[in-house]
Amino acid sequence: MSVATAGDFFALLKPRVMSLVVFTGLAGLVVAPGVMNPLAAFAALLCIAVGAGASGALNMWYDADIDAVMARTATRPIPSGRVQPQEALTFGLVLSVFSVGTMGILVNWLSAGLLAFTIVFYAVVYTMWLKRSTPQNIVIGGLAGAMPPAIGWAAATGSLDVAPLLLVGLIFLWTPPHFWALALYRSGDYEKAGVPMLPVTAGEAETRKQILLYAIVMVAFSALPVVFGGAGAIYAGLAAVSGALFLWLSVAVFRSPGQHKVAMRLFAFSILYLFALFAALIVEAAIGLGPLMAAP
Repeated sequence: MSVATAGDFFALLKPRVMSLVVFTGLAGLVVAPGVMNPLAAFAALLCIAVGAGASGALNMWYDADIDAVMARTATRPIPSGRVQPQEALTFGLVLSVFSVGTMGILVNWLSAGLLAFTIVFYAVVYTMWLKRSTPQNIVIGGLAGAMPPAIGWAAATGSLDVAPLLLVGLIFLWTPPHFWALALYRSGDYEKAGVPMLPVTAGEAETRKQILLYAIVMVAFSALPVVFGGAGAIYAGLAAVSGALFLWLSVAVFRSPGQHKVAMRLFAFSILYLFALFAALIVEAAIGLGPLMAAP
């Protein structure tokens, strides 16, 4: 008999991850050209949120054996016994179908297709294949978490363009240094669970080097929305200042072997960094400095 509460099922949705997904999806929606019907915009954001939650539930269902071994995840609803695996699987599948179907019917089928791709890529390609087979799991799998700006743009316009793809690229490049900073701190957990994260397979020194390299490329890439003429002074200023801080922290990680608290400072700042850049885009759109430039 199930002992799960509503809170347990909510935890399956990975609400902290969902909040970032919804925020970047919102940015893609509001910076898109044109004016979207408010009800359709709300439906699109709801579907992005539910789709992200569905991905989280399916991830927790499949990774329950790993989660039970790792200290960071041992108290999640499935390994703790509060939610049965079949309940989580059914919950995730129902939410997946609901989010994609609702997006298609109430918004448009391009955005629904992109949402379906994101769910499948995260739940199947990343969770079931990449995570347990390659240290590049988070690099390739990061595409799933990078897609919300494109989904939001497609929901607003029924099309894709250069601008949302630049935002996808920014999140894609942000994901490895963000997650590897956490992986450095939790490398013992991943080793115990048999997950081939980069610190486990290549060592701490290589991971610190890769964090710095990705940070350099990411900060350079963050200038492209300005170069292409879409983002304004608010975004440019924040990208310059926060990018410099990101690089400074990445250099500190590179120069601090064994100092995992330094890596956690980068991990915490990386979340603020992404929120700040996308908040700048939203503010610029709200005060009339957007939208981002469409492809010529």
